[in-house]
Amino acid sequence: MTSTLTGPRLAPKSGIAKQLVVFLHGYGADGNDLIEIGKQWQRWLPDAMFISPHAPDRCSMSPSGRQWFPLTMRDPDERWKGVTYARPGIDAFLDAELAAAGLDNSKLAIVGFSQGTMMALHVGLRRRIAPAAILGLSGVLVGPEHLPEATARNAKGEPPPVLLVHGSADEVIPVDALFESAEQLGKANIPTQWHLSAGLGHGIDGEGLIQGGQFLAKAFGLPTPERPRRGR
Repeated sequence: MTSTLTGPRLAPKSGIAKQLVVFLHGYGADGNDLIEIGKQWQRWLPDAMFISPHAPDRCSMSPSGRQWFPLTMRDPDERWKGVTYARPGIDAFLDAELAAAGLDNSKLAIVGFSQGTMMALHVGLRRRIAPAAILGLSGVLVGPEHLPEATARNAKGEPPPVLLVHGSADEVIPVDALFESAEQLGKANIPTQWHLSAGLGHGIDGEGLIQGGQFLAKAFGLPTPERPRRGR
C-alpha cells in the first residue's frame, strides 16, 4: 500500500484553512461519494478544508470502486487485518495534508462512512496526537479488544471525542453495531455520543448530517451552528 492518496477536495469558504476535515468513504465507493457533504457543512465550518481521498486499492467486488481493505466475509479476522494494513497509508496522508495546510492535529477531524468508519476509528484513536474529533457514519468499531493500544491524546491528555450515527434499518451493518461500539468505547473512557436515525438503511440522512455538523463545530471550538430552517 502506498502512502500517497489523492481525491477531491473543497477549499475553505473563507479562503484560509483553519481546520481540516478528511472523509473516508465506504467499501466499493470512492472519494467523490462524500465530498458533497463538505458543501453542506461549509456554512457551519467556513474555514475548513474538506478532502475525500480515494482508497488505494480497487474493490474486489466492484472494480469501478475502491476499498481500504478486502471484505470476503470468509476470514473472521479480516477486518482487524484490514484496518491494520490500511492504517499507515492514511496516517501518512493525514500528516502530509496537515503539514501542507500548516495545521496540527487539534485542527483535524476524521469522518468515515461504513468501511471508512472502521478506518476513522482505528486510525484516529491511534494517532500520535489525537485529532479534534472522529465522526463515524453507519460503521462499527473493529477489534474492541485492542482498545488499550488506542492511546491518542490531545494537549490536555484527553482522547478524541467520537460521534456515531447509524440508521435503525441498516441492512449492511446492523444497528446493534452502534450500541456495541458505543459501549466498548465508553468502557475505554473514550467520550462517545451517538445518534440513531429512525427507519434509515445503510446511508446518511439530513438529521445525521446536522448532528455531525454540530458535533464538528463544537469539537473545533466554534459556535454551535443553527439548524436549517424548514420552508413554510
